[in-house]
Amino acid sequence: MSKIIEVRGLSKSYIINHEGKEQYTALRDVIARKAKKIFSFPGWKPSSSITKEEFWALKDIDFDIEQGDRVGIIGRNGAGKSTLLKILSRITDPTTGTISIKGRIASLLEVGTGFHPELTGRENVFLNGAILGMSRSEIKKQFDAIVDFAEVERFLDTPVKRYSSGMYVRLAFAVAAHLEPEILIVDEVLAVGDAQFQKKCLGKMEDVSKNEGRTVLFVSHNITALKSICTSCIILQKGEKKFQGNVNESLEKYLNFDNELSSASRKYIREETPSKNVFLKEAELIDVTHEEYFFINLRLKIYSSDSTRLSVNLRLKDELGFPAAYGCSHIFKPELHSMQPGENIVHLKTEKLNLAVGKFRLGIEMVLPGIESLDFVDDCIQFEVSNDTTATYKFGVMQSWGFSATEIKFKEII
Repeated sequence: MSKIIEVRGLSKSYIINHEGKEQYTALRDVIARKAKKIFSFPGWKPSSSITKEEFWALKDIDFDIEQGDRVGIIGRNGAGKSTLLKILSRITDPTTGTISIKGRIASLLEVGTGFHPELTGRENVFLNGAILGMSRSEIKKQFDAIVDFAEVERFLDTPVKRYSSGMYVRLAFAVAAHLEPEILIVDEVLAVGDAQFQKKCLGKMEDVSKNEGRTVLFVSHNITALKSICTSCIILQKGEKKFQGNVNESLEKYLNFDNELSSASRKYIREETPSKNVFLKEAELIDVTHEEYFFINLRLKIYSSDSTRLSVNLRLKDELGFPAAYGCSHIFKPELHSMQPGENIVHLKTEKLNLAVGKFRLGIEMVLPGIESLDFVDDCIQFEVSNDTTATYKFGVMQSWGFSATEIKFKEII
């Protein structure tokens, strides 16, 4: 495949002004400054407390993207993702470096980008098509598909300034995806839409890439979406490119860069007291292995303001955030756990778990089954499964293959 985007030595700097210690300006301050200026000597200038700082949002970025690639741009807030997309979309110019782009670009970076608020939805569709260099007849061919995808037919002749943010995004994405650009750039603006529409958009991005050979650049913090859409990722960290490679390797490195699992801990202690009648105060992973199989042995300290009965749910995720196992203690102990006012100790021991080699995070939830979630602490226990702690082969399958969404069964509850 041919290269459709080539970036060399790309950098972008901004000048940041820092005001003095004054937090706000009152009317009396404005009057006082004017008076000083009137009665001052010729040539007098007020002293300035403004200092300037040069901030590099991007620093010496190099990468190539081939036609038909679906590339995720990932990194923490402030890493430079949006700045990179704005430069690629020709919204802002780089400070240094060169960019070579072959083909038309359609961008969806912020709610309302590219739309004129006073124009109707219909008029904005034709305006965006004209900006992309399409003729009126070409736009008309795609018009019905755009309206059908966006589901805004009733409001098509309403000025878009009266649209909700969700309607804005639906129409904007439909326009960007259907007006046949060679490159589709989408920022995390899709988070504004509902879950059903997000799924629809992800399917469309995959379709235009696989079936139509278009290139997609996608920024998102949603690991599931990135894994389902992208074939590769670029990791940005503090304005620098740290890695570019296939999506699985990239996401693993990104999580390691972010140190989410670097401080893996088998004990959790709640630092702040929440305003809840029931909450998890402490959790400790006592043991995770027995001879050649793996299990979980937990000791929980649960606070309750009143006498009550509850169940404990366990949610186990792998290091990429995908569900690995789930269990409800009330299924194996129907009478529930009796809580007395104050601190209560609960021991949970699971049966054998078929987990793959890797790092895992455990979330713990207190519930009234089928009624209410009383408290939930996500990723409070972290641990690693290796071939040193469990059998290399299970059921004739290499352990590294693993099993997903395994039901957690309990052997003992005290």
